Amino acid sequence: MERNSLKCKIGPSILNTDLSQLYVESQKLLDNGADYLHLDIMDGSFVPNLTFGHPVWIAPMADAGVNQYTFHIEPVANNVLSICRKIKEAGMKVGLALKPGTGIEAVRQYIDHADMILVMTVEPGFGGQKFMNEMMPKVQWLRHNYPLLDIEVDGGVGLNTINACAEAGANMIVSGTAIINSTDQKAVIASLRETVESSIHKCNV
Repeated sequence: MERNSLKCKIGPSILNTDLSQLYVESQKLLDNGADYLHLDIMDGSFVPNLTFGHPVWIAPMADAGVNQYTFHIEPVANNVLSICRKIKEAGMKVGLALKPGTGIEAVRQYIDHADMILVMTVEPGFGGQKFMNEMMPKVQWLRHNYPLLDIEVDGGVGLNTINACAEAGANMIVSGTAIINSTDQKAVIASLRETVESSIHKCNV
């Protein structure tokens, strides 16, 4: 089993873009080097914020061409496996998200059913929060025990915090304001990528 099939992927969060210009903003991010676009769906219940208020669930997401559907395990603790199945049946990859207060033990039994684990590095709900470095042991544990797993971090990730994420073992990076508000999106994405790829390379040596 080769470790080098692990790939760095940078996914700007479009929550912070000008949503009235969503197509233009999204295309610009892809042109500037983004591997994927991260879209937050908030229901106003699990999180106190509401972005896309209409009920957007699994089938409509698949129909829209989404390739990976990540959901928080906390509000659906008794239905995680059935949701994983529905997402896969709809032709999408499965991501499982953990908010800061949720320990790794809550997701361990489901890891084999997922394509990716998302470790939230802020409380879900609002962009622009401060990165929580104390979440990095979760990432380290996952990388140590699952060398080829896609591990994503989301929240307060930018040029000042990417080192911690990369060294802990994250290979999928969601970054909102650090990319969106930059005057040179391409340079920021390239810098984030370089840092992560350097850490992946160390694992492969």
